[in-house]
Amino acid sequence: MKIRNSLRTAKLREKGCRTVRRRGRIYVINKKHPRFKARQG
Repeated sequence: MKIRNSLRTAKLREKGCRTVRRRGRIYVINKKHPRFKARQG
């Protein structure tokens, strides 16, 4: 999982990427390709 300041580019890397908010943090998850996971902050 990559930790980034901004998730805009992480979200656009692949079609299946979705942003999810969990416990006050914003995550990018991708069910088909888990290597695209990212977290902000």
